[in-house]
Amino acid sequence: MSKIFLDHASTTPLDEKVLEVMMPYLKQEFGNPSSVHEYGREARAAIERAREKIAFTLNADLKEIVFTSGGTESVNTVHKGVAFASHGKARHFIISAIEHSCVLETAEWLTNQGYPVTVVGCQSDGWIDPKEVQKAIRPGETRMISIMAANNEVGTIQPIREIGKMAREQGILFHTDAVQAYGKIPLDVQKDYIDFLSVSGHKIYGPKGSGFFYHRRGVDMVPLIHGGGQEKDHRGGTENVAGIVGMAEAAWNLCNEVEERQRLRTITQLFWEELLKSLPDAKLNGPAKEERRLPGLINITLPGIEGETLVHSLDSKGFAASAGAACAAGSAPPSHVLVAMGRTAKEAKQGLRLSFGRSTAETQVKLLVNVLPNIVEQLKKMSSFFEDDEAQAPVK
Repeated sequence: MSKIFLDHASTTPLDEKVLEVMMPYLKQEFGNPSSVHEYGREARAAIERAREKIAFTLNADLKEIVFTSGGTESVNTVHKGVAFASHGKARHFIISAIEHSCVLETAEWLTNQGYPVTVVGCQSDGWIDPKEVQKAIRPGETRMISIMAANNEVGTIQPIREIGKMAREQGILFHTDAVQAYGKIPLDVQKDYIDFLSVSGHKIYGPKGSGFFYHRRGVDMVPLIHGGGQEKDHRGGTENVAGIVGMAEAAWNLCNEVEERQRLRTITQLFWEELLKSLPDAKLNGPAKEERRLPGLINITLPGIEGETLVHSLDSKGFAASAGAACAAGSAPPSHVLVAMGRTAKEAKQGLRLSFGRSTAETQVKLLVNVLPNIVEQLKKMSSFFEDDEAQAPVK
């Protein structure tokens, strides 16, 4: 049975070109970038070339890019680093209810350490209203606002430029989790008024265990990992040279794929239109306008069927999909994103996330549309059977 991967929001396959540029640093170019001899100098030069390449994609200065092990470390470093560097009353943080778990759990940890956090809600399509963010600001007390650039479950693109400008005008720091958005929508740290931005390599056809954050020059923060003085004292530890080189290559390639982004929008819209013909009661979770969603990402509900059950059924047919964030896969709680969007707990467990990528062909999307109605029919029959069985069971 052939396998079709439709879960690119959870991870992406390593690009062959990326692997090719990584190989020398996994073999003959193995020097420690902190060493002063030729082996070390060659490794250091490779890192700095990668830093320059990534900085260019964001309109940043190369000195403002800090390499890490991924998005989660980047988020933790930024939030905790900013908190530990706070002075006086400015200890208050603002996040949204639909942030990734690494932001939500870091915020919970900060709350327990005495840093107050306000969580703002979203609209029914997952969009965060800047006016609600403004209402949450405590003049003289708010230290940082952290709003993701685009949601990882439903794909809603957020108004980060408006929020960033608002924060800058009031002397408040602004961080955006760009793990899902980077390379898929334009991001400019200058025009978007961004002070901090987090990215993960394995979401952009790069290697796992690689990531970075943008740190606007002149903004105070305390490093999370000490020792060695690497990354200009922002992150101690010997750099993952091969991972950094590979991530930079992946970033450069993805950020220049304008036609691919349009292709993904086209096949996503094709999927939705064709699905409604066979399953007219399907519901879209997220903005109706495709330009307000990430290209290639769509979250749907097929009423009466749990998303996790659908994922297992699709897997048995050779399709890899997701019921939500990969970090929450296999867990019982409903999607916190769908709950924040106003869905009931039951409805929030019925979401199915499909995320298309470079390898996704139009024929595969059409095949999925053909398979889904049969799966839905079978699952509804099973559900009806168990409900009837429970109704006929004797009362004890």
